[in-house]
Amino acid sequence: MTLRLKLMLVATLTLLLAFSLTAWVLRVQQNKLAELQQTLVRDAYSQATRSELRHQVALALSTISPLYNTGRDDEDIKRLAVQQLVNLDYGPDGYFFLYDYKGVSLMHPRQPELVGRNLMEMRDAQGRPAIRQMIERAIAGGGFIEYTWNKPSTNEQRPKIAYVTGLERWQWMIGTGIYTDEVDKIQQQLADQLTASLGSTLRWVGLTTLLSASFMLASVLGLSISELRSADAKLTLLARRLVHSQEDERAWLSRELHDGTSQTLVAAKLLTESALARLPADADANADSVRTMLERAMARIGDALDGVRDISHRLRPATLDTLGLTSALRQLGEDSCSAAGLTFSFEVSGNEPHGLPAEVRTTLFRVAQEALTNALKHAQASHVHMQLHKGGAEIRLTVQDNGHGFSAEAIDRSPKQGIGLRNMRERMNNVGGGLELSSDEHGTKVEATIPRRAVQGLAQSA
Repeated sequence: MTLRLKLMLVATLTLLLAFSLTAWVLRVQQNKLAELQQTLVRDAYSQATRSELRHQVALALSTISPLYNTGRDDEDIKRLAVQQLVNLDYGPDGYFFLYDYKGVSLMHPRQPELVGRNLMEMRDAQGRPAIRQMIERAIAGGGFIEYTWNKPSTNEQRPKIAYVTGLERWQWMIGTGIYTDEVDKIQQQLADQLTASLGSTLRWVGLTTLLSASFMLASVLGLSISELRSADAKLTLLARRLVHSQEDERAWLSRELHDGTSQTLVAAKLLTESALARLPADADANADSVRTMLERAMARIGDALDGVRDISHRLRPATLDTLGLTSALRQLGEDSCSAAGLTFSFEVSGNEPHGLPAEVRTTLFRVAQEALTNALKHAQASHVHMQLHKGGAEIRLTVQDNGHGFSAEAIDRSPKQGIGLRNMRERMNNVGGGLELSSDEHGTKVEATIPRRAVQGLAQSA
C-alpha cells in the first residue's frame, strides 16, 4: 500500500470516527433534551390543568350559588341545583360530577347508570378508592386527586386528574376532571418531532462526511492519475530514448561491419585470389594441394563476407536511410522470402511517404521485420503480402501471410510466448500508434497504424 493510499485511509477513518462521535453526542443530547422536554411539558400542562380545573369548579359553584345562598335545604332546591349542573359541560370528555358525603352518586352526565349508587368503596384500575379520596379531600376544603376512570370518547380506562370541593350544608362533593392521556400524546408528538429533527441533522452530517470523503478520494485519484500520466510520459520518453540508443548502436555496428570487417574480408579474398592466380598451371602435386586449400579458403571467406553483409543489412539496412522506407520494406520482404522459398508481393497505396521522421521509419521497418520473421519461422506460409498505405489521417503498414494461424489470446496470456508481438506493440505505442493482430486457420494479419498527428508531433520534437 502506497503512502498516499495510507494517508487517504487514515483521513477517511478519521472522518468516519468524527461522524460516529457526532452522531453519538447528538443521540445523548436528544435523550437529555427529550427528558427535559417531557418534564417541562408535564409540569406546564399540570399547572395549566390544575388552574383550569379550579376555574371550572368555581364556574359551577357560581352557577348554583344563588340557590345555595337562599338557605334552603329542601329536595326541590337541591333538584334545581342538580339540573343546572347537568347542563354544564365542555367538550365530549369535560363534565361535572356530584356525590354526597356518603358516596352516593347524585349526578353523572356521561354515566347516568351510576346515579343513585353508593360508590364509596369502588376502586380504580390501580386499586385506589377514588370516590372515598375525593370525599375526604372535599371535606378537608377541596383539592386535587389523580385516578383512572372511563373516558367517554373512547370508552376505555384512562388516567385522570380531578379537582373537588364540598358544599358543607348540603353535604355535597362537586368536582370535575381532565384526562391526562392527552399530554402523553403531546409529548409523543414532541418526541417524534425531535427524533425527526435529529435524523435530519444526522443525514446532513452524513452527507457532509460523504462529500468530504468523496472530495478527498477525488483529489487523491486526480493526483494519482496526474502522476501516472506523468510517469507514463516519462516511461514513453525513456523507451523512445532506449530505442534511439539501440538503433544508433545497430547503425554503428552495421557501419563497422560494412566498413571494417567486410573490407578486411574483401582484402583477404583478393589476396587469396591473387595467390591462386600466381600458381603455375603445370605445378606438381604440392601445388595442386595448395590450390585446393586456397580455393577452400576463398569459399569460406566468401561465406563469411555474405554473412557479415547480411548481419549488417539486418542491423541497419542502408536503403532505409538512403532510399527511404518503401525501398527498404520491399528489399526486406524480397530478400527474406526469397531465402526461405516463399513468394512475396508488395503494394504501396496513397501518397508516397516521403519526409517521415527517422523514428517512424525505423519503427515500421522493425515491425515488418518481426512480422516477416514470425511468418517464416512459425506460420509455414507459402506467400506473404505487404502493403504500405499513406492516407490523409494515418500511415498504415500491413503484413499478411497465408499460413496456419494461432490463438492471440493464448499468446497474450503466456509470459514466455509472444515476446515479439509485445515488442511490436511497445514500439508502436512509443510513437503514438497502435497494432492490430488477427489470426485464424487462413493466415495471420498484422496491421500497424500511426495517426498523422503523431507523425507531425515526432517531426516537431526531432
